[in-house]
Amino acid sequence: MIANMPLRAAPPGNLSSSPLGPLAELEGTWAGRGFNLIAVPNKQHNADFRLILNSTTERIQFSAIGGVVPNRGSAQNDIGIFGLTYLQHVNDIQTMEGIHVEPGIWLNVPATTAPAAPASIVRQSTIPHGDSLLAQGKGFSVQGGPQISPVSSKPTGPGLASKHLGYLAPYTLTQLPPGMKQAYVGDMNQALLDSIQGQHIINTTVLTVASIPVGGIVNIPFVTVNANATKLEAIFWIETVQRPDGSQFMQLQYTQTVILRFLDIDWPHISVATLIRT
Repeated sequence: MIANMPLRAAPPGNLSSSPLGPLAELEGTWAGRGFNLIAVPNKQHNADFRLILNSTTERIQFSAIGGVVPNRGSAQNDIGIFGLTYLQHVNDIQTMEGIHVEPGIWLNVPATTAPAAPASIVRQSTIPHGDSLLAQGKGFSVQGGPQISPVSSKPTGPGLASKHLGYLAPYTLTQLPPGMKQAYVGDMNQALLDSIQGQHIINTTVLTVASIPVGGIVNIPFVTVNANATKLEAIFWIETVQRPDGSQFMQLQYTQTVILRFLDIDWPHISVATLIRT
């Protein structure tokens, strides 16, 4: 049973006032633009793979569950979990074709003694390709803007050893969609840095989750055999941005990498976006 206790988003940078903890600032609707890079099998065209690049428009709506979710303990006392549901829609910016739909839940999990574990955050989601995700990590706040490191789109794995020179030519020859720079193909996170250039970000809440070592991805057999989604890593930055006139707005940036394995090669599927809370 979930108690009827409405939750509202915490003031920017002040997470202690909400049982949602580091997730509190997510509540609301966010909209903006981003980019998507994915290599997919291309057997139907007698090729190993093709590279798909998209400029995207995106909307995510987060809603607080509304009360405590009790997890019953046998080796320790019960714990109470608070969280948010979300629904993400990503469309190609040229065709408005829907390229990603994701319903899910974020959870704020308190520290426990059985097992002995610190407080954590959890992301659960389902993808209409036939994938279900559970990823765990942590959330924290820092003063100033985000520290965004490069992310490589380069495929890896033993399958590359037998391929000919120029096998990865699509990574340099594929036509770029509107707004995408060639530099983004090698490092998608550069798009995030370009989006915040010149901004005055006074506070950032960092949410980082991964499906390894705690969690995992479960796929339908077709996905497992043809392009197995093996792991996910994602970082979300919730940024408080101050305008020149002193007013503020909330901005959400994220980078996400899912590894797809086919042809004995690990292919990074990378998505990035910069969104504003509307």
